Amino acid sequence: MTTNQSDRNSADHTHQHDRVPEHEPRLPWAKLAPDVSKAMFGLEKAVRQGIDPVVYELVKIRASQLNHCAFCLDMHTKDALAAGESAERIVQLSAWQESRHFYSAKELAAIELTEAVTVLTDGFVPDAVYERAAAHFEETELAYLIAAITVINSWNRFAVTTRMVPGHYTPGTYK
Repeated sequence: MTTNQSDRNSADHTHQHDRVPEHEPRLPWAKLAPDVSKAMFGLEKAVRQGIDPVVYELVKIRASQLNHCAFCLDMHTKDALAAGESAERIVQLSAWQESRHFYSAKELAAIELTEAVTVLTDGFVPDAVYERAAAHFEETELAYLIAAITVINSWNRFAVTTRMVPGHYTPGTYK
């Protein structure tokens, strides 16, 4: 069966009407604490200068997946796509352990470190995980990677706690 473009657009339009309404955010934290928001954007700018942009977006997406942060997932998948990242690598990121062939050894070390720092289930980052990252990143770059993981986890916690609404972000808005 073939469908023409107008049929597909009609179907997409129909499905949008079947969606539940957006939730309201709990609190406009950035407006209420502008000094904190400004400091977070300052951290973001500082970290961005010290880490590879592809690794940076992979880290942001993976931490946001782990933290169930829909707002940040919306933002960082759009930013990654706009920067030329493939949809395939973004989709496979949630199952990276079974999709290792999509990533370089350096990217895998960053993703694994992101999981360890984000989850902290045992209260620490395992030595083996840290050593794998240290083998792929020089010390300064590793320091920025750890900072990037920490910053996205902070953003995730602001967004999840205040229920920021995903779906309205346009790439480049906050750069």
